Amino acid sequence: MGFFKKTTHHAKLNVPAIVQVAAIAIITIRCVDVLMVLNVLGGRGIVDFVQRSAQTWALTLIFLGSLLLVFIEILCAFSVVKGRNWARWLYLLTQLVATGYLWAASLGYGYPELFSIAGGSRREIFRSLMLQKLPDMLVLFLLFIPTPSRRFFRLQ
Repeated sequence: MGFFKKTTHHAKLNVPAIVQVAAIAIITIRCVDVLMVLNVLGGRGIVDFVQRSAQTWALTLIFLGSLLLVFIEILCAFSVVKGRNWARWLYLLTQLVATGYLWAASLGYGYPELFSIAGGSRREIFRSLMLQKLPDMLVLFLLFIPTPSRRFFRLQ
């Protein structure tokens, strides 16, 4: 019987509550974002958006890139709970890319309109962008600043 004995060595992680909250927040924020876009566009708007996104290579790449970004962020959420330090840095990178693109698209350097923020001036657009990104900045704060978070990622 000892010949077929199955041994498993799973180290139990002591995940800080702050990291758990951050991971849950990432998933929740992305799900709510998708639901809000679906609500704003409606069924016909979604079909129009996908058809418009498939008209040119640039629009198709932006559309696929945005979907990839959402999946990467959700992957980061699951990975930070496992103590993967790269996941919090990758999440930071996704936020920099998304914020940079939103800022550029809002100033007229990108498209489609769905990925832009309306405003009368650069200051208004920037203020709206920062308010929109506030939940993500809070998540980044939870992953990088508190001592339990830094210790958790250092030990893994």
